[in-house]
Amino acid sequence: MKSTYAYLAIVGSACVGMTIAGLLPEERAIAQDEVAKAEITKDWPQWGGDSKRNNTPSATNIPTIWDIGGFDRQTGEWQKDDAENIKWVAALGSQSYGNPVVADGKIFVGTNNGNGYIDRYPSKVDLGCLVCFDEATGEFLWQHSSEKLPTGRVHDWPLQGVCCAPYIEGKKLWFVTSRGEVRCLDTEGFRDGENNGPYKDEEFTGDKEADVIWVFDMMKDLGVSQHNMCSCSVTCLGDILFVNTSNGVDESHIVIPSTGAPSFIAMDKNTGEVYWTDKSPGNNILHGQWSSPTVAELGGVPQVIFAGGDGWVYSFKADKGTDGKPELLWKFDGNPKTSKWVLGGRGTRNNIIATPVIYDQKVYVAVGQDPEHGEGEGHLWCLDPTKRGDVSSELAMKIEGSQRVPIEHRRIQAVIEEEGDVAVPNPNSAVIWHYSTFDQDEDGKIEFEETMHRSIGTCTIKDDILYIADFSGLLHCLNAQTGKPNWTYDMFAAAWGSALIVNDHVYIGDEDGDVAVFKLSADPDDAEPLEEINMGNSVYSTPIVANGVLYIANKTHLFAITEGGE
Repeated sequence: MKSTYAYLAIVGSACVGMTIAGLLPEERAIAQDEVAKAEITKDWPQWGGDSKRNNTPSATNIPTIWDIGGFDRQTGEWQKDDAENIKWVAALGSQSYGNPVVADGKIFVGTNNGNGYIDRYPSKVDLGCLVCFDEATGEFLWQHSSEKLPTGRVHDWPLQGVCCAPYIEGKKLWFVTSRGEVRCLDTEGFRDGENNGPYKDEEFTGDKEADVIWVFDMMKDLGVSQHNMCSCSVTCLGDILFVNTSNGVDESHIVIPSTGAPSFIAMDKNTGEVYWTDKSPGNNILHGQWSSPTVAELGGVPQVIFAGGDGWVYSFKADKGTDGKPELLWKFDGNPKTSKWVLGGRGTRNNIIATPVIYDQKVYVAVGQDPEHGEGEGHLWCLDPTKRGDVSSELAMKIEGSQRVPIEHRRIQAVIEEEGDVAVPNPNSAVIWHYSTFDQDEDGKIEFEETMHRSIGTCTIKDDILYIADFSGLLHCLNAQTGKPNWTYDMFAAAWGSALIVNDHVYIGDEDGDVAVFKLSADPDDAEPLEEINMGNSVYSTPIVANGVLYIANKTHLFAITEGGE
């Protein structure tokens, strides 16, 4: 009997369902339990769990109710007796935007130095920090410390720290520092007593220090000039590491100082050698470039999908390229052609900060802006990645006599109607559906709750139900195949992160520090949260699950949440 259950657990999917259906009831229950155990998500080694970036782990018994307890005002110590379903709490810096990842028995989080874990860097010293904790206990293990760039806030904004998530494979970790570097680290730090890799220049090699394997400086070696910060949660296909460089504007918010620098690069994850670079956004970068790449085989072709700082989505063949250049498969303009970029977020043209998500061989992505720019008009797109060339919904044309002449992409506004420009439907469009406004109550008016606003969050999709939160505080629930809205819920606070779907529940945090828990459902009757739990202060990151534990980081602490806190 054991061999039957082991087989069922291994083969999974539809054939398992047919095999289970033929068992006796008591056998079926045991077999289903074995399959569930086999499918449970263990590590969560990168932003989104894998390179498709869809935040939908598998687990059982994830709490929908918890209480974080309190903290002593004098010592900052966690008051455990007042907590419910909290396994442990780990202190982060004073501002934390990097999403936690879990691998190799450890948890890694990007933050600043507000907690001062390293003696040589007391908390008053501003740093970009990647902090490592023990997965079982929350004990601090080691920290990678990036000192602030001397050029100041134009490249390295105060107190923002490391705002991305690393990628982990085996005993190695890759991430982008706040100084514009791609670094490969040993997940053990110097706790194993070894100095791994070709890089041997670490001045400090104590147990709390990071062990660097290799370093690639994008500012020095590629001429990149990131705006305010460098932030990209890297991903990988085989030995190829994909990185968004964050190249952007200068302090004037008008001039792009490094138009010749690449926006997207592919590297050898083992050595840091650059395979190819691409500068497609070029002179059209609107602000910064803080999105993260997505990789999947789509239509039989491995594709790496980058969201550019010009508001376009670019797909390249996910290989080593030729002569230092990638093969562009398709590109898509995420903005209406008549939209206009106005400084400070006052216009209707957006860049893309969200990470594209792959679900059912489709690409999902929303446009948005720097949170400091406030609220505004947004768009959510579902795209067919098997198309090639310019697959935008519209084409920009100039009317010259009886002819329509294509217009080269313009940074501020693609189509200026008063100058005789027109936007025409693109016969090669990859758009499956587009969501911006929808008159749900059919009263002929578009209300606030019937509008997609700017978003910096990604889509999360399961069973064809899509969730995405916008920066105006709305959680949108749509049909992932048609784009038809099921319902919206107003959280009354801006959402910076993305939804987590696990165990038929949906979790989403907001700037007020509330985490709302919903039933996974398209039914408008389920549009109210089952629970709304306050985390003590702002939740800028996205909840994740690994090895049956729910992890939520607020601005200053990371919480491990389990039934009974065990």
